[in-house]
Amino acid sequence: MKAVILAAGLGTRMGKLTEDTPKPLLKVGGKTLLEHKFHYLPDEVDEVIVVVGYLKEKIKELLGNEHAGRKITYVEQKELLGTGHALSLCKGFLQGKFLVLNGDDLYAKEDLLEMLKHELSLMVWEMPADEPGRKVADVKIAPSGALLDIVEGQPAKKGTLFNTGAYVLDERYFDYPLQPAAPGRNEFGLPQTMLQMLKDGHEISIVRATWWKPITCPEDLA
Repeated sequence: MKAVILAAGLGTRMGKLTEDTPKPLLKVGGKTLLEHKFHYLPDEVDEVIVVVGYLKEKIKELLGNEHAGRKITYVEQKELLGTGHALSLCKGFLQGKFLVLNGDDLYAKEDLLEMLKHELSLMVWEMPADEPGRKVADVKIAPSGALLDIVEGQPAKKGTLFNTGAYVLDERYFDYPLQPAAPGRNEFGLPQTMLQMLKDGHEISIVRATWWKPITCPEDLA
């Protein structure tokens, strides 16, 4: 099985740390975020497609053509047009079920294994407490426990379930046109495009993360 890691972004919120280092190569505990990600990939994953863009040569230099026993294919996103666009560039390399991960978030291997038990799935995190001023992608769940909707830009309140950027999808994703990440933005969103699958009756299971750490600012590395 293949996994896709989205690692093309600029990482502007990291400030000077990403002036000459791509965000996925920032280190935690002596290892880069990408190395951590390879470490906790499920054993079923034998090939990884890394979508690169900003300072792509440094990522290629670190990982090479194989890392941690897994073959690596690089796909370049020359224009940063969102996660939906980034995944669409991988269409010719993917068949059947595959895993998609944000390049700068840390996940637990056990949670990724739980995701693979489902045909299609999305990992969510439950907000532990109110965070006034913060906005998140609020994940709505149907009575069956499957995905109902994702509403962007919602207040971060205790108990809110929100998207962690980890998905199990299959090639049916590519049957749908890319959807804008938000009105007025020249970016295409992966979750917005994925939501179209619901209209055709494809059930997307929800997996609650037991541990998840997004790296959005320098303080998160500490």
